[in-house]
Amino acid sequence: MLTFVVGLLYLVSGRTVRSQGATGSRFVCNAIPPGAEPGCGYDPSGNRLQSSSPGEDELRNTIIVLRETILQQKETLVIQQGTIKELNSKLARCEAAADESPPGRSRGQGSRRKEYGKNTMGDLPRDPGESIDQLGKTMQSLKGRLENLEQSLRLPSTNVSAGSVSALTPLPLELRELLRQRLGALETQLLRKVADLEEEKSQLYNETAAHRQRTESALNSLMERITELEKSNNAFKSPEDFKVSLPLRTNYLYGRIKKSLPEMYAFTVCMWLKSSASPGIGTPFSYGVPGQANEIVLIEWGNNPIELLVNDKVAQLPLSVSDGRWHHICITWTTRDGFWEAYQDGERLGTGDNLAPWHPIKPGGVIILGQEQDIVGGRFDATQAFVGELSQFNMWDRVLRPMDIVGLANCSAYMPGNVVPWVDANVEVFGGGSKAALEICEDRASDS
Repeated sequence: MLTFVVGLLYLVSGRTVRSQGATGSRFVCNAIPPGAEPGCGYDPSGNRLQSSSPGEDELRNTIIVLRETILQQKETLVIQQGTIKELNSKLARCEAAADESPPGRSRGQGSRRKEYGKNTMGDLPRDPGESIDQLGKTMQSLKGRLENLEQSLRLPSTNVSAGSVSALTPLPLELRELLRQRLGALETQLLRKVADLEEEKSQLYNETAAHRQRTESALNSLMERITELEKSNNAFKSPEDFKVSLPLRTNYLYGRIKKSLPEMYAFTVCMWLKSSASPGIGTPFSYGVPGQANEIVLIEWGNNPIELLVNDKVAQLPLSVSDGRWHHICITWTTRDGFWEAYQDGERLGTGDNLAPWHPIKPGGVIILGQEQDIVGGRFDATQAFVGELSQFNMWDRVLRPMDIVGLANCSAYMPGNVVPWVDANVEVFGGGSKAALEICEDRASDS
């Protein structure tokens, strides 16, 4: 463009001098002082020469318009370059902030307070909802700024006369594509941050709900325990110092042991009994399993003696406990030859064998206090119900030694069952049965 303007100036100056000289065949070119108007017909003495060509004014005006257009384009390009540099700088800061602050990683409190006031993309507020709103607003703002920048880069065409020279200089496609790519990458990072924040918010809600559920469950268990203690109105000195009272001969009044039995090849069961029922004290306890409701039963029914049933096989025991006083009874059994022993108040009163020999006690059944089971855990018969009080029901998976049984009977030893121990939390009562505090040795002494 500049070469074209200089050549045009030389041509016009030569034509002007030649037209004015009557004689002379040479072209004279005069230098144009700084600040002088670029055109033809300039006299070094300062007098403006008259143009001898009618197209010189039009050419001179064209040159002036071209010069002004070039200056305007140059200023516009400088402004646009500054805007592009500013946008690139902001995009670079956003990318750096995104790299330094990955989603899901919490910052220290001091760093958060220090940078919270800065207007950068990398700084996130404490609330995930506010973070999402802020990221969305920032993304919309960047989109608007890019659209405004593209509109400002589309320069209108300036048509000049005598040549229709266009002044349109659009922004290069490579630069616009680079801007779109950077904005797309930034938008992807923002969307990823939003998704991570949403996931973190969901996890926090789930953890809060699970913690609330655990807390409510613990509180409900505590309230149930308090209610049980209030209903029982007991203040047991220790978990085993209580008795179960079953005062009526019904088919709905009984106690239940919460624990079941493992498979056993021998057992010892001991308890304290107090009953004056007649005829027969009923069923102090029974153990039923699927397929055999009479796996283990201790019963005194009608005028019959006390009987021990193992796998529905019967052995009569020489025990007598219906005098209304506390008695300690223990019964042992082993699958080897079906051998059994019967103790009352520490004294062995009878033995026998061939009671369900070589039969293992089946596991997973139900232990009922005070009722005989016709099906596992139910279908009780009122005529076989136990009437009285019982305590210290313990069971072992072995045959206890006679000296151990004597120690339990005279209150000189305390040995809870290793299979079924007598503790308050392990016994529940139904149908009007009750649990009350009892120190068996003191109560037995008062009976004596």
